[in-house]
Amino acid sequence: MRLSFYPGCSLEGMASDYARSIDAVFRNLGIDLVEIEDWSCCGATAAHSISQTMSVLLPARNLAAAEKMGLDLVSPCAMCFNRLRFSQNMIKKKVFDIPWPVTGNVRVHDMTRFLAEPPMIKSIKERILRPLNGLRVVCYYGCQMVRPPKITGYTDYENPQTIDRIAAAAGAQVIDWSYKATCCGASIGIARREIGESLTRRILQKAQQAGAEAIVVSCPLCQSNLDMIQKDRSKRHTPVFYFTEMLRLSFEEHGDPKWFKMHFTDPVPLLRAKGLLS
Repeated sequence: MRLSFYPGCSLEGMASDYARSIDAVFRNLGIDLVEIEDWSCCGATAAHSISQTMSVLLPARNLAAAEKMGLDLVSPCAMCFNRLRFSQNMIKKKVFDIPWPVTGNVRVHDMTRFLAEPPMIKSIKERILRPLNGLRVVCYYGCQMVRPPKITGYTDYENPQTIDRIAAAAGAQVIDWSYKATCCGASIGIARREIGESLTRRILQKAQQAGAEAIVVSCPLCQSNLDMIQKDRSKRHTPVFYFTEMLRLSFEEHGDPKWFKMHFTDPVPLLRAKGLLS
């Protein structure tokens, strides 16, 4: 199987650990991710607040490139997925003049939804070498992956299940909770730090109250917000994993602590205590 792949800017920098785990997981699953040639920024959190035209054109350029490849498109970043789907919607409505040949008909997959389909869950389970038994996690989706539902296509946007199904397939004990789609503040912490910290701390507190030992995410910004705020070593810590890091850990017989060197909240002690790292 081959898919066109839009990594987005974060995977080139602060989420390069996410990129490495994605590569390892998809190679293990026998899926060839073909990176879009000469891809560019989708506009993410900034473009739509400055220019609606640019918020459509920036993702449209990447959609046009994906259509040339003739492959379904998969995006690992919640914000990138959201902007690509929004641009598709606008292209089909012919709201703006697009300077590239593009129909908006290429299938754009959120990576978690693609891997949570029954055939992929079956394939994941067949490749488990080290089930994550005994690891209690909550799955956190944030808001950009699932909302607005008319754009994202999520019908269970109040209680999404894709990461839950993937984490459970890897053997983790998935705990249900009420904050899985609550906003972490995204980039508001840059301008209003106190608001961002308040939102993020509440999510961490609710995860801990639910009995979670770790949080599983798919969004680089959500991971960064939840991870960085725990820099104070004197307080209780809850590691924040990308869902592909969990899959990689379950797929490979010998995990490597170096996989998690970019995490502010060191997950290695927890994983060793669970017998998941030597």
